[in-house]
Amino acid sequence: MSSPRIGAVIVTMGTRPRELAELLASVERQDVPAARVVLIGNATPLADVDVAENVTKVPLAENLGCPGGRNVGLEMLRDSGEVDVVVELDDDGLLIDAGVFRRVRDLFAADARLGIIGFRVADESGHTERRWVPRLRAGDPMRGGPVTAFLGGGHAFSMPMLRQTGLWAGEFFFGHEESDLAWRALDEGWKILYEPELVLQHPATSPARHAVYYRFTARNRVWLARRRLPAPLIPVYLGVWTLLTAARIRSLPGLRAWWGGFLEGLRTPCGPRKPMRWRTVLLMTRLGRPPIL
Repeated sequence: MSSPRIGAVIVTMGTRPRELAELLASVERQDVPAARVVLIGNATPLADVDVAENVTKVPLAENLGCPGGRNVGLEMLRDSGEVDVVVELDDDGLLIDAGVFRRVRDLFAADARLGIIGFRVADESGHTERRWVPRLRAGDPMRGGPVTAFLGGGHAFSMPMLRQTGLWAGEFFFGHEESDLAWRALDEGWKILYEPELVLQHPATSPARHAVYYRFTARNRVWLARRRLPAPLIPVYLGVWTLLTAARIRSLPGLRAWWGGFLEGLRTPCGPRKPMRWRTVLLMTRLGRPPIL
């Protein structure tokens, strides 16, 4: 891309009006402006949200989940032909630097096979939690480079990549949709870059605050394995994560919800199966995260 045009998608449920207003203001302050911003209201009318001229509000009658809501915005930008790169941001995030979009533009312009850029997520004090670093060796959040995963809170996609890989797995609703898309991208030969200089400020909340967290996490992990892994790796992947979950979850209700989701993932349709190539397994292993962890 010579000078890619930037678009942005933000999904909200209308429960964080102050944070959303601050995020939209931080998007507006970027020194490379977005050609178009799409604000999706997941089961919320957006009537009271003030937006700039380049922001399109799309209220949805139904909550489609984060990936389903984002797909609505991505489809609009893809079909319009107005942008080459899409930045997606959580509605309680904040861009603290005005040069984020410029840096994103330059990185995509420099590498035609760059498909995804993952931002560094940091709390209000600048601290990045280990779970926010998209690699197993997470001790140094400032170490960037090629990775196999990205965080859903702040990232950028190549539109040519999305046309090839397809959009989010909307049926996941919440949890592991990032892995599904990352694995598809790697399997199609696209690169994923973790760039710690691109910062999304985000409160240090626990994902387990969502009532459906344990159930959807387990169900979607099973779906992910069934959809994307070569058959011999499916039991290995699920076995590893079952052991890790048993060691990590301390509450009995949480474990019950997790096992209910796990069984749901085995029994219900997971969507089209397209397992990754073995060369992708080797690539992920070389990058430090084989697809069994």
